[in-house]
Amino acid sequence: MAHGILTLLFSTEAAGLLMDFEYWRHYARASLWQFLEREEKAFAEYLIAVRRQPDDLRSARHLACIAAGQQRHALAEKWFSECLRLAPDDADTHYNHGFVLEQAGRSLAAIDAFSEALRRKPALDCAWYGMGLAHARLGQHAAAAEAFARAVELQPLHGEACYLWGMACHRAQRHPDFERVVERLAGFDPRLAARLVREAGRQDDLGPLLPEMPF
Repeated sequence: MAHGILTLLFSTEAAGLLMDFEYWRHYARASLWQFLEREEKAFAEYLIAVRRQPDDLRSARHLACIAAGQQRHALAEKWFSECLRLAPDDADTHYNHGFVLEQAGRSLAAIDAFSEALRRKPALDCAWYGMGLAHARLGQHAAAAEAFARAVELQPLHGEACYLWGMACHRAQRHPDFERVVERLAGFDPRLAARLVREAGRQDDLGPLLPEMPF
């Protein structure tokens, strides 16, 4: 009887080790294909790996990121949702989920995802930036201005965020704020500041804020 129990235990342990070996074999293959930029092959191998270990967060993240990089938004959203099932408090994953939703044009859902990211990591500047994009897409320019302002507060030399902050202020008719943004942007990126003033149609009154450029 004891011999039979030991045999059963050994067989169970051996099966577990074999399963682990198969998982690592496919995961290693996926990593190699990804290094070689053969993403379709990498995706297929990660998919086998995650089927062998359904709680495999690493493979799920790779699957989500590969799909996102290929702009397969529905597939990327599926795998980021799976990542959130496995790691519900990971702020970066909430941000990535929001990024994919925004790219797919689902701005309201993206705002919810960015909010979840910021609830966990308030200094995540890229989530503020993404939230600004989502609000701007919805025509909510005052909310967009607030979000872009927070992104610039965290990344003061982020020229594109500063430019979009200015455009949101202009569209929200926050004229004093717009002028302050122009002045700020002119201090480190005068070309982008000039573009902002030009696209807002404010060359006549705000032109003097811009430094002279040789070309």
